[in-house]
Amino acid sequence: MSRPTRRAFLSAMAALTGGGLVRPITASPLSWALPLPVDPIFPVPARRWHGGSSVAFALRNGVCGDLLQDAARRPRESPGRDRRPRRLPALFPDLRRHFVFEYYPWYGTDPWFHWNEAGRVPPVDIAASSYPVLGPYDSRSTTVVERHARWIADAGVGAVNLSWWGRDDFTDRAVSTVMDVMRAHDIHVTFHIEPYRTDRGDHLAEDILYLVREYGDRRHWDNLLLLENADGRTGPVFKLFSAILQRTSTDCHGVTRPVAHYVEDSGWRRQLDLLRAELRSDFDHVTVLSDSLDVARNRASGFDGFAVYDNFVAPSTWAKHAASAAAGGLLFSFNVNAGFDSIRQRDVPPDSCYRPTPFEPGGREFDWSQDASREEAMRLGAERIDESFSTTVSLQMDVGSSNGKRGFFLACVNSFNEWHEGTQFEPMKAARDLTTDERAVGYHNAPVGDYRLQSVRRLLAGLVGSE
Repeated sequence: MSRPTRRAFLSAMAALTGGGLVRPITASPLSWALPLPVDPIFPVPARRWHGGSSVAFALRNGVCGDLLQDAARRPRESPGRDRRPRRLPALFPDLRRHFVFEYYPWYGTDPWFHWNEAGRVPPVDIAASSYPVLGPYDSRSTTVVERHARWIADAGVGAVNLSWWGRDDFTDRAVSTVMDVMRAHDIHVTFHIEPYRTDRGDHLAEDILYLVREYGDRRHWDNLLLLENADGRTGPVFKLFSAILQRTSTDCHGVTRPVAHYVEDSGWRRQLDLLRAELRSDFDHVTVLSDSLDVARNRASGFDGFAVYDNFVAPSTWAKHAASAAAGGLLFSFNVNAGFDSIRQRDVPPDSCYRPTPFEPGGREFDWSQDASREEAMRLGAERIDESFSTTVSLQMDVGSSNGKRGFFLACVNSFNEWHEGTQFEPMKAARDLTTDERAVGYHNAPVGDYRLQSVRRLLAGLVGSE
């Protein structure tokens, strides 16, 4: 289908919303040198701290725990390599666009942004469990983004999903540079909308319309991601983080407080109904996904489905969630991942509810001074990549699933460069190349710094070659 121009519509929307959007609070660079909040599950927009996901909130409040309980430790049958995964290239000629790296354009060096989170002191001591092969970099550097784009393209991935914290935020100002460079490597761009304001439920439609206008229409649709379903129907796809929350949350001290970012289900539905009504004549459809496993609330809120962000939601549980989605008529997306290895907070206040997250997969501590531990962690990460890849492909291509019936396929790779949580596929230094000072910090670098990217490249090449 021909791509819409949308200029007349967006002019009308500008008039409808008073010619502009409300701008979020801008963070002070110094705020990233502070410790974590006393209760870090809550988002802190002024620090671009997105807090807990919808799943994390639900678990804390005793919701959906039965879907995760013990399943991560039980053996499961491998989905295998049956005829369904081999159909993917035939169903989706633009298959590489359906594999999307989560990408974080929030790093700065002058002044430091994000690398100095949780009390770190760059450039040697940075907010990462492993040290990047590029060192701490600036997301606005075309040289850095060019290197990222080459890695992504070489891996066979055709899109990135940018963490977006509101209009005129640091992340928003980096978008044009990222898109320019990605376009040169035939990589398309979309967005996941973070909890950058507490009244996001009143502004979601204009948030997304701003993204469509600024990075679609004004760029003449050069590389905003328009995802094509198996039937040829095309439209943009967006994700939300921390979308479906509980009204209150109780911390480790038994203190219950209201959740400032809570949005009524009816509020999300009003926004999504408005968005779809305004875009109905411009796209075949608009897909908006939450990060919640709550099927009933996803339906009530008007989301098309969910895209699980958390790598602690193990692949062994995904079949349950896929079945629940199918029963509720929802789409689903599970991410390809290597687990996570989050940074540890230092100087934790005595009253903090912060607890270190164990290494996943494995759920145990490693002695990172030992080469054998690094080898074991790398092996577990490689196995998780293979397992998560085969599981998400098989479940989504099951002809009985909601995705299979509607011809929808989306596999996010979490992540390209979320260094704080240790989910990154961006190459790290090989362990042997760490300097003496870097070793003293205690980084967890693997023996092979790019093993994660190599795994994705191998898996995607095998998928395309299997047709």
